Amino acid sequence: MALTALVKDELAKLEVPKSSTRRAEVATVLRFAGGLHLVSGQIVIEAELDHRETARRVQTAIEELYGHHCELITVSGGALKHGGHYVLRVQRGGEALARQTGLLDTRGRPVRGLPPTVVNGSLAESEAVMRGAFMAHGSLTEPGRSSAMEFTCPGPEAALALVGSARRLDIFAKAREVRGADRVVVRDGETIGQLLRRMGASGVLSQWQDRRTHREVRATANRLANFDDANLRRSAQAAVAAGARVERALEILGDDVPEHLHYAGRLRLAHRHASLDELGRLADPPLTKDAIAGRIRRLLAMADKQAATEGIPGTDTAPQGTSR
Repeated sequence: MALTALVKDELAKLEVPKSSTRRAEVATVLRFAGGLHLVSGQIVIEAELDHRETARRVQTAIEELYGHHCELITVSGGALKHGGHYVLRVQRGGEALARQTGLLDTRGRPVRGLPPTVVNGSLAESEAVMRGAFMAHGSLTEPGRSSAMEFTCPGPEAALALVGSARRLDIFAKAREVRGADRVVVRDGETIGQLLRRMGASGVLSQWQDRRTHREVRATANRLANFDDANLRRSAQAAVAAGARVERALEILGDDVPEHLHYAGRLRLAHRHASLDELGRLADPPLTKDAIAGRIRRLLAMADKQAATEGIPGTDTAPQGTSR
């Protein structure tokens, strides 16, 4: 199941004992998922949600906390909206509920951000704000390079209010407009984990951390593997180039080369792609990496000196990166 659905499942079942905290959550859900409509001169509150258990949670809270009947309507998915969604509607007593939840101010005007009582509430109420905003229009992507927790907001004022609630919880969130929609985004993995804990999704938090650790370990392993592959390629290319220089050195020196240097040179030509460590182990008797490197270095130096004396091209003119 997608992480977003898992978070909403857990949040919808979270027990919240304090009425003030429940009120902050309900007010946020109605603000972020709903709106006020004027029908036949009466204010009607509607909120559209994509999660059944969240809709039932808000319906129960409205009836228990405010005493208003809340209708729950299930709407099947269509061409534009995949999957079902759920509409909460409070028709009788809609204006009273709007005032009780702070969706209307004292002058009867719609609140553009969040109700002041919610914004200035306790830390538990700030947690309820983040929880309500996520249940209304939140999403969580898989941990990784592009991981993010996002909240779609009904307007820039609501986005700024949500950023303020997050800041009260020591959560860094950023408001921005994406494709014409106001969003609040949290991207840092540690911060997302902290926010999941503050909202009450401790079960999903453990899964998030496990998946994040797995991704980081796999990414590290991939980086190391790529690094090792690159090193191996460079080592092989250097070995082939060294083999071409050794071949040129033996051509220049002919028979006028010490036996131990000649042996090292022939060993390099016989194993052009081998590393110096491997060449040392292939020698009979085995040689250290430094010993085999020293012999080849002296062979090349002797050949270059001879080439300079005779006025012919040295080992540096050998074709680089060739193999036979």
